[in-house]
Amino acid sequence: MRFYQIATIVGCTTAAFISIAPIRSEAATFQIKSGVTSVYHDLNFLSSIGLNLTGTNTTQPINSNFIVGFSISPDTNFKFSNVHDFTPLSGTIKHTGTITFNNQTSVGNFSIDLALKRTVNHASGLVLRDTFSLNKVLFDLSAPGSVAFDGKDLTLADVKLLISPEFASVLGNPNLAGVLGGTARIDAQVVPDAAVPEPESVLTTLLAGAALLATRFCIQKIKYT
Repeated sequence: MRFYQIATIVGCTTAAFISIAPIRSEAATFQIKSGVTSVYHDLNFLSSIGLNLTGTNTTQPINSNFIVGFSISPDTNFKFSNVHDFTPLSGTIKHTGTITFNNQTSVGNFSIDLALKRTVNHASGLVLRDTFSLNKVLFDLSAPGSVAFDGKDLTLADVKLLISPEFASVLGNPNLAGVLGGTARIDAQVVPDAAVPEPESVLTTLLAGAALLATRFCIQKIKYT
């Protein structure tokens, strides 16, 4: 093999490597599949605004620091990215379970939805909606106080439940909007979301293909030189 053929091989290999090496896809997308959302309310405060908890049809909360737990439904389709630990993308966290106030009003089967255009101070853009009876947003959720995620299990702790303007209107007291109405913790099992490749992954695939074509071209060039 002549020297210029060796140089051509080295040059092609280097070009192919440079085409691929800078591309690193660190972000990934995941989907929540199951788990439990645990909720704590100051019952004395609720009573002071006319809400007396008189019944529950719920599951066990994650620990005794919470009053009730709501199971995350299997048809949940909530997706998030691990950018900055937890970045909501789309979908809904659906729950089963209801609670009753004043022996007459039951709410529950809550959904946690992404609703970015909210006016409540300190809200994260996630809201908790009753889908059992009122079909209204009851609370705006704050950003979690802490996030733990290992690729399979996600914990969003110290999430503040801020009374929504809609719920404040139902209670007949607009001044309650934004007032702390409780705290929540979400413990969820997740799976990787492979339905739509991340843009970086698509770019990596395209560049890898381009590098392969470049290498094949170089081989053909050497062959017929």
